[in-house]
Amino acid sequence: MLELTMATVSGAEEGATAGMLMADAPSETGAVLRVGRDTTVCRLATPDDWLFISRVHLEFLCGPEGTWQVTWLRGSQADPSSEVRLIVGEYAQPLVYGGTVSLPRGGSGEIVVQDRTAPRSVNVGFYHEF
Repeated sequence: MLELTMATVSGAEEGATAGMLMADAPSETGAVLRVGRDTTVCRLATPDDWLFISRVHLEFLCGPEGTWQVTWLRGSQADPSSEVRLIVGEYAQPLVYGGTVSLPRGGSGEIVVQDRTAPRSVNVGFYHEF
């Protein structure tokens, strides 16, 4: 099972967890969890006016043998207005626009989507339980 928690954070609210959203999916091949502004396809939806987040920004996909990966989906713009990084413990790795990275099996961490133009971020914590 992959469990996600999402908090939207802006300026003065840094560190706050009010309004945290949660979603989970079984670790079965083809299971998908999405994060973005489009509530019709995203289990975790950000505010509509946070345009640094695409309609569908992140996609968590379960592959064979219960392994999970996250993809920063390319949006309608050639140059994104956000930066995305994966944090696992002390280790931080930037995600490439349109790129995919595997999540640690049985691990936990955070995906941070940072607005390039304002002090806002979307923080998606993950925990992979098997």
